[in-house]
Amino acid sequence: MTSFARSDRSLLAEWWRTVDKMMLTSLFLLMGVGLLVSLAAGPAAADRIGFSDPYYFVYRQAAFMCMSAVLLVGASILTPPWARRVAALVFVTSFLLMAYVLLFGHEAKGAQRWIRLAGMTFQPSEMVKPSLILLIGWLLAQREHFPNAPWTLVAFVLFVATLGLLLLQPDVGQSALLTAGFLVTFFVSGITLWWVLALGLGFAALGGGLFALFPHVRHRVNAFLNPSDYDTYQVDTAREALERGGLLGAGMGEGQIKHDLPDAHTDFIYSVIGEEFGLLVCLALIILFALITVRGILTASRHPDPYPRSAAAGLYALFGLQAAINISVNIALIPNKGMTLPFISYGGSSLLGSALTLGLALALTRRRPEISMRRFIP
Repeated sequence: MTSFARSDRSLLAEWWRTVDKMMLTSLFLLMGVGLLVSLAAGPAAADRIGFSDPYYFVYRQAAFMCMSAVLLVGASILTPPWARRVAALVFVTSFLLMAYVLLFGHEAKGAQRWIRLAGMTFQPSEMVKPSLILLIGWLLAQREHFPNAPWTLVAFVLFVATLGLLLLQPDVGQSALLTAGFLVTFFVSGITLWWVLALGLGFAALGGGLFALFPHVRHRVNAFLNPSDYDTYQVDTAREALERGGLLGAGMGEGQIKHDLPDAHTDFIYSVIGEEFGLLVCLALIILFALITVRGILTASRHPDPYPRSAAAGLYALFGLQAAINISVNIALIPNKGMTLPFISYGGSSLLGSALTLGLALALTRRRPEISMRRFIP
């Protein structure tokens, strides 16, 4: 294990002494699992899609994972003031790119969410979520310092504007995830009963409106409630894969779902894990996600500063809820929704978004957040 002398006041030494090493180890373990699973699911996906190189997705996943690891560590080095500045830059850039996507973006499966560049696609919404949650946490914290300014209104306007762009794509799943993260951040920052009632009524009305306005939302909800009347091939196949895996799994490389299911290496990667590695590994993965999320939220809740406390809690909730949604879809607990499993599913945008989310959360919950970045800048 790397160690630094107590007299070493370098940026890296300060980071290592203050970062949550158990959390960092858990995240890198999760990344290692992601690389292992890409070896299991990647070749079948490449063959199904028609790539000549069976390791096409494996190589790309490894490259994205390396970039994500660098982003995770780089973001975790930031102090809270610098995390806010970086988040503001990322948010503005991602927000403008989301507006660009609506006009000139790449369309796939009836949604326009991606920017295609040099044969690759990028989804700006993956970066806008953590940056917005951090900014909202900071804005809401300013109420304690400047109570007469409309901080709550500004935070709500930013949230509604971002939510509107997501729904125009449309991306209802990411909209629901962002809303949940926003509510956690709002709750931790301190919220009156009137706000609770207003937000509850507002989001209930929004849910009803989405069900009425978007046919694909209505179809997925109805298919979940009445599966015998609809085509539920993906969910049924995923459930069969988990049943076939049993307690210990069929063995790495022996799974069948990855040869038939279109999204086996992305949205339904958990089913591949269940079939090839078994129930015990699936449970271990759930425990790992839960430990990261719960430890992060508890650490954030003990922070004396309201900005890191609310923002970090929202970021960890964002990460944990995304994992919960993906796993719940795979085991048919909620309606089908395309959402990746953080650090496990294939996808560069998802990996980078998860790395930014946890990197910023680690930065906010370091043990000595008062260290100033100015002393490290010439």
